[in-house]
Formats: sequence, C-alpha cells, structure tokens
Amino acid sequence: MKTTNEAVKLGDAIDPKHEIEILCANCGHDVDEAELTADTCSDCGEALNLRQNTKIYATSVPAAGGSTLN
Repeated sequence: MKTTNEAVKLGDAIDPKHEIEILCANCGHDVDEAELTADTCSDCGEALNLRQNTKIYATSVPAAGGSTLN
C-alpha cells in the first residue's frame, strides 16, 4: 500500500511531500487494506510482519542567509 502526502506549508516550516509504502517483510509483497485487516499476506500466506519504506522529496531550497563579517 502506497500513500502519498503532498507538501503542506506550516507557518514558517514546510512538511515536505512524502510517500509511505507498506510491504510484507517476509516476501516484499505490496500489502493492501484487506491483508492488514486479515493480518496475513495473500502472496506468501505468512502472518504479516511489516516493512515500511519512506521517500521524502525536497520541495524548496531555503534562501541563502547569514551575516557578513567585517
């Protein structure tokens, strides 16, 4: 199951766009809601042992700043 969350501006901060993928740790099968409810992988038949992959996207580059030394 893959979930994508779009970037959200939170005041001065940004919650970046990110994707979360939930897989069966035994066989790598992409798990869906029915399998989560049944707590069993339909691909390998084992009890679910989950693995999560997260992909985070860079949504902006902060402005260059700082102070100059004299």
